[in-house]
Amino acid sequence: MKDAFGLPQSLLVLGGTSEIALATVRRLVARRARTVWLAGRPSPALEAAAEQLRGLGAEVRTVAFDALEPESHEAALGKVFAEGDIDLVLLAFGVLGDQAHDEREPLNAVRVAQTNYTGAVSAGLVAARSLQAQGHGSLVVLSSVAGERARRANFIYGSSKAGLDAFAQGLGDALHGTGVHVMVVRPGFVRSRMTEGMAEAPLATTPEAVATAIELGLRRRSETVWVPGALRVVMSAVRHLPRTVFRRLPV
Repeated sequence: MKDAFGLPQSLLVLGGTSEIALATVRRLVARRARTVWLAGRPSPALEAAAEQLRGLGAEVRTVAFDALEPESHEAALGKVFAEGDIDLVLLAFGVLGDQAHDEREPLNAVRVAQTNYTGAVSAGLVAARSLQAQGHGSLVVLSSVAGERARRANFIYGSSKAGLDAFAQGLGDALHGTGVHVMVVRPGFVRSRMTEGMAEAPLATTPEAVATAIELGLRRRSETVWVPGALRVVMSAVRHLPRTVFRRLPV
């Protein structure tokens, strides 16, 4: 169960090697979270992440999970929930893709969409059903400001995040009143392995800053979290720009 401050004590991370997810888990472990499940493709990176968290005092287990294998999601997540209640499911997997290359290779674009959207729909619904069955818990979905308006430079990734964001909002509405809390997190450009070598965007942030915002959002039971907060105003303006103007922007 959550502690007196509304913070989770048991966590399930879908995308167990995500830098944002691991920064969030480290922060929550420092706030008394003790049971952590890291779900992802079996790899040395997943095991290394588990060992790092064990070193912080958490009880950590790993479970095989692949966003591109939705037929396996029910069994994988069922294994976790069978071991006891989960206070927080953090849906943190996703791929950026290579826009220029993926435009020329449609199957690569489809893989981005299947990972970021289709896989998340499957895993999100399975997790939501399990949380609802236990009568409590939070589902935190890592979206992106890229989903607010598709840009020429990354419209494949952006469209997949737009779908994910809409899905998560609708799921939150469907679960309202059930005891299950859904929170959508919309970071801007995050300095991480995924964005290494890319030109940094204005209002760039870090995995640690996103983790801090997630913790605050959980305490407040927020439904939407922007990181940094100033992006809420910026993206509201961008979203309402006429297309003729938007096309001329260097984005």
